[in-house]
Amino acid sequence: MARPAAGPGARTPDDSWAFLALLKELEVEIDPQLLDLALTHRSYAFEHGGLPTNERLEFLGDAVLEIGTTDYLYRAFPELSEGHLAKLRAAVVSTVSLGQVARRLGIGPYVRLGKGEELTGGHDKTSILADTTEALLGAVELSAGLPSALRLVHHLFDPLIDEAQRTGAGTDWKTVLQELCAAHDWEGPQYHVVGSGPDHDRRYEAHAVVADVAHTGFTGHNKKEAEQGAARLAVTELTSAGTS
Repeated sequence: MARPAAGPGARTPDDSWAFLALLKELEVEIDPQLLDLALTHRSYAFEHGGLPTNERLEFLGDAVLEIGTTDYLYRAFPELSEGHLAKLRAAVVSTVSLGQVARRLGIGPYVRLGKGEELTGGHDKTSILADTTEALLGAVELSAGLPSALRLVHHLFDPLIDEAQRTGAGTDWKTVLQELCAAHDWEGPQYHVVGSGPDHDRRYEAHAVVADVAHTGFTGHNKKEAEQGAARLAVTELTSAGTS
């Protein structure tokens, strides 16, 4: 496998082989050339004469991820409706979740980026990490077959699905809070949202305000996630206080 050049904040090129060793620890078989391709972002390819990028592998990996997560959802939660299963799947295969998986694997420092992306923190940019994770799944499928790729999906994402179900990720908490307010003749909830951090790693903290009371804040990667989290906390606090 060609060793990726280190960018700002990246590990040294000699350390890149540690990532391949990590995959071996996970009992993942992957062709070194396909791994190299999976780690090649289009910005790097553009600056190096139009090299192949990881986008086709990303396309394949997206399908592998959908098969694996759908299979687990269907088998693990026979009591849930199709609509609820779809919402859970959407939460787990979101860009944010894929980015979290990539950070846990330590993918970021090994992604081959153009200079512009490197300078703007691309090695920790959630969208790039998410796309690379899908490309990695595609590379495993081509290297070792669909069963091996699905085993990796189950290893990485089944715990996220369980957590999503436990915390109600498939629930539209803003709607739940709106209905709770209507049931008690309260004015509809308001959301106070404040953003912070650099552009490539923006965070948003939201507080749901009900009956002039600001409830516990929730921090997310975007305003929608932050408001949903704040609504969930408000519902929890209101119901715990005896409001139902």
